[in-house]
Amino acid sequence: MSEKKVTLAHGAGGKQTAELIQEVFAAHFSNPEFTADDAAVLDMGNGKIAMSTDGFIVSPFEFNGGNIGKLSICGTVNDLSCMGARPRYLTCSFIIEEGFPLDKLEEIAASMEKTAAEAGVKIVAGDTKVAGKGQVDHIFITTTGIGTLTEGFSTSGAFAKPGDAILVTGDIGRHGCTILLAREDLGIDADIKSDCAPLWGTVDSMIQTTKDIHVIRDATRGGVGTVLYEIASESHVGVRLDSESIPVDPAVRGVCGMLGLDPLYLANEGTLVVIAPKEQAQALLAVLKEGKYSAHAAIIGEITDTMPGKVVVTTEIGAETLLPQPGGELLPRIC
Repeated sequence: MSEKKVTLAHGAGGKQTAELIQEVFAAHFSNPEFTADDAAVLDMGNGKIAMSTDGFIVSPFEFNGGNIGKLSICGTVNDLSCMGARPRYLTCSFIIEEGFPLDKLEEIAASMEKTAAEAGVKIVAGDTKVAGKGQVDHIFITTTGIGTLTEGFSTSGAFAKPGDAILVTGDIGRHGCTILLAREDLGIDADIKSDCAPLWGTVDSMIQTTKDIHVIRDATRGGVGTVLYEIASESHVGVRLDSESIPVDPAVRGVCGMLGLDPLYLANEGTLVVIAPKEQAQALLAVLKEGKYSAHAAIIGEITDTMPGKVVVTTEIGAETLLPQPGGELLPRIC
């Protein structure tokens, strides 16, 4: 019997990632606070905090719209924000390949400083390791964040209910498409910029509008499609999407058409999936449209009580088709 091994598909955010987490990590780490959400909510006795950690190994480490430093701050800030937690403090760990240019390292640190200042967080501690040539691909960063919970506000992937509206806070697939074009010599000339951005302000504006929000998720690895499959599974509900309502930048749509990709499965680093009662949807959409990073927000579908665990897409001609469940190697090294 052949030995099972970790593959790139295990890190792509799809079915294999979920299986790896469930069969290895959840099996050994399970406890009442262990979560499938973007951050753990912890009761400290005199109040609640959210805590999250994330590793970043993006290749290339510089891309249109940012670099691995900016990405590392945004990723953890956004995970905390999805739980309704105001980001407060971050720690960071660097694993740097021998021979990495010091000026590039300083650019990355400066980008982290600038993004942290915008997000309103302080970087308070860290660790640095230098690995031998070839042991690391340039630079890897891990960030851990702590945030304070908004009183009276609670979200989870398990809270979606039939009749809820599904929103996205921006157009989808730009980060994944940006990384793909930066990495591969595809001969495609497209002006696409990553949506990488810190989103506490976006979340806070929604909370100030209504605390009646059931789910907020950061649609990173695996994109919006993977996130919706996760929510459908956790909440035991169905998902119906309207294909014509899903915002996709024309350049991203063009690249996806040429390469046979679905933007629903491309990563985002500045777009959230939001699920809320349909009575709140228009008010949320209105405030999002006024936001710095959410002008392209849209209502893209609804939660249903049919076909639990599945995502169905209504096509341009009114037909319904099952969105294939994500699996395999979607687009490696996008975050």
